[in-house]
Amino acid sequence: MALAQGAVATVLLSLAGIAVGVPAGLVFALIRWAKIPILAQIVAAYVSVIRATPLVTLVLLIFFALPGIGIPVDPIPAAIISLSLNTAAFNCEIWRSALNDFPKAQVEAAEATGMSPVVAFRYIIFPQIWRISLPALVNEITLLIKNSPAVAIVGVVDITRAAVRIGAQTYDPLPPFLIATVMYAVIVFVFVKAQASIETAMTRKFDF
Repeated sequence: MALAQGAVATVLLSLAGIAVGVPAGLVFALIRWAKIPILAQIVAAYVSVIRATPLVTLVLLIFFALPGIGIPVDPIPAAIISLSLNTAAFNCEIWRSALNDFPKAQVEAAEATGMSPVVAFRYIIFPQIWRISLPALVNEITLLIKNSPAVAIVGVVDITRAAVRIGAQTYDPLPPFLIATVMYAVIVFVFVKAQASIETAMTRKFDF
């Protein structure tokens, strides 16, 4: 039961981090791609710092730093903020790589036909970079799930922390950790299969 609850917590926290981190990473990538003054430099600094910071350190920083400046934060929100900030930085580089490789001729053609940047992005750029970025995004998502035990340091009971508790109670840590390993494998497998299904659907959509 404890492991099942930990699995639910792991999945929900990871999904929350993904829901925030993937679109935030895209926004950050667009800022850098467009080379918006000041903002591009701020985003570049953020990405460099976050990518170099271990997730467990980031979790502790968020959990203890925010109350220090008068912003109270509970373990769950601190975990979501940390996971989101972490994956957004890595997703930013994934999106930015796809944007940098996007053919400039298509952008120029869109401009020549009178398309606004927003319309061109929605109908021409995004459908293509999304398809290209999907495998790397899913890989980053699986890494986020595997790194999620870092949130246990502030008291969040995920799969790993639940396994530790059960092992301490039963004095036999092997069974709960074997089950935890299987749970992580199943969760990651579901995301990978979802990626494969999406890629297949997109291939059929764009194959004429």
